[in-house]
Amino acid sequence: MTFPGREPGPAAEATAFRRTRRDHPLLIVNTGHGKGKSTAAFGVVLRSWARGYRVGVYQFVKSGKWKVGEHKAAMALDGLVSGIRPGITWEKMGDGWTWTSRDLDQSADLAREGWAEVRRRIEAADYQLLVLDEFTYPMTFGWVDTGEVVEVLRNRPGFQHVIVTGRDAPEALVEAADLVTEMRLVKHPFQQGIVAQRGVEF
Repeated sequence: MTFPGREPGPAAEATAFRRTRRDHPLLIVNTGHGKGKSTAAFGVVLRSWARGYRVGVYQFVKSGKWKVGEHKAAMALDGLVSGIRPGITWEKMGDGWTWTSRDLDQSADLAREGWAEVRRRIEAADYQLLVLDEFTYPMTFGWVDTGEVVEVLRNRPGFQHVIVTGRDAPEALVEAADLVTEMRLVKHPFQQGIVAQRGVEF
C-alpha cells in the first residue's frame, strides 16, 4: 500500500543529492540459505527513512494477507512524522510461497506485474532506497528475465540505492552488484521443531 498523502515526488527530487563519495547509489544483494536477508534489508529501510529518503519496499512473495511486524512498524513511523519527512511505500506483490500456491501461473503473473511496476518506479527515480524483497525467486523460476532486470538496475537514473533479497541470486545479478552478502545457515530453530516466532521472524 501507499500511505495516504505520501505519493513519491518527481524524478527531479531524486537527482538533487550531491554526488560525493558518500552519495554513491549502490546495488546490494542479500542471498544465501541462512536467515536474515530480509531482516538486514529492513534495517537499511529504517536508516534511510531516518535520513529523509523516499523509500519503497516491494515484496514479491508475501501477499497482502500476511501481517508482518516490519510493515506495521513502517506504518507507525510514517504516521508519527506525516508531513515532516518523506514516507515509506510498502507493496506486497505475491500470493505466498510457491509450495503453498494453488496456481503457479497466477504467481508468475503477479511477479511480472510487480516487476513492471518496479521498473516504472525505477525509471521515474521515485525512491532513494528501493527494496525488492525475495525478488531472486521470480528470476530463478524464469518468471522475470534476469538479463532485463540487471540492465534496468545497472542503468537506473538519479540517486537510487537498491537492495535485492532472496536465496540463489543469479550470477549475473551478483556480478552487477556493488555489495553481496551470503547468509549461511549454521543452526535454525526449525531443526528443533520450533516454529516461526512472532516479533522475531514476522
